Amino acid sequence: MASASTSFSLALTLFILATIATSTGVAAIGYKAPPKLIFRPSSWSQAHATFYGDESASETMGGACGYENLFNNGYGTATAALSSTLFKKGYACGTCYQIRCTGSKACFRGSPITTVTATNLCPPNWSKDSNDGGWCNPPRVHFDMSKPAFMNIANWKAGIVPILFRRVPCMKKGGLRFSFQGNGYWLLVYVMNVGGGGDIGSMWVKGSKTGWISMSHNWGASYQAFATLSGQSLSFKLTSYTTRQTIIAINVAPTNWHVGFTYHSSVNFS
Repeated sequence: MASASTSFSLALTLFILATIATSTGVAAIGYKAPPKLIFRPSSWSQAHATFYGDESASETMGGACGYENLFNNGYGTATAALSSTLFKKGYACGTCYQIRCTGSKACFRGSPITTVTATNLCPPNWSKDSNDGGWCNPPRVHFDMSKPAFMNIANWKAGIVPILFRRVPCMKKGGLRFSFQGNGYWLLVYVMNVGGGGDIGSMWVKGSKTGWISMSHNWGASYQAFATLSGQSLSFKLTSYTTRQTIIAINVAPTNWHVGFTYHSSVNFS
């Protein structure tokens, strides 16, 4: 029979192990941790694709999402403008898609896949039939790609090709980036380099002297707050439009922040 001291030692050992497991995040037996919200690729769907601009992709700079210089902000030439059916009033800004040409002689052999980020809106052209030039008229699902991106999947001389596409996770290096516009009483923030689903559904800002302030969606990838925030360090809370994952970026901007500057965080969506 075990002595009292042995029983005490065993109980103490079990207590220490349980404490270590709790502090290091090891799940206890029978405990199921909540699932991590990770964006998964969608199934393949049919659409059509065209291109705009030339090989330099200079005409893709700026765009309805507000990313301005796509080279400086990490998007490069692998971009596309979405028809309004996909654009969703700007909530689709930053979403990522795999595209492959299919069912056309213009498609490259093997139907190679290229990945693009949504950075612009392809507006309707009601003066033309939806099947003859009005490619982005609702309810059509259409991608107007940069010419370099289009040239990854098909001969550009075709002009328009049938495609298969699917949403995929946006693979980004580093954290979210916040580009400031406005003034000390109206803060307009463009959110860039968004990972995971690539999109933002809700956003809040917190000054070092305030609580959380809800920001309204302006247009594209921008959110605004009508509040006096000058002279305060700023933190942001964001929720993904697709996965509903919420993350917090603490002290993104210092107390002496200025409009016209871009501030980097260390957090991103999964």
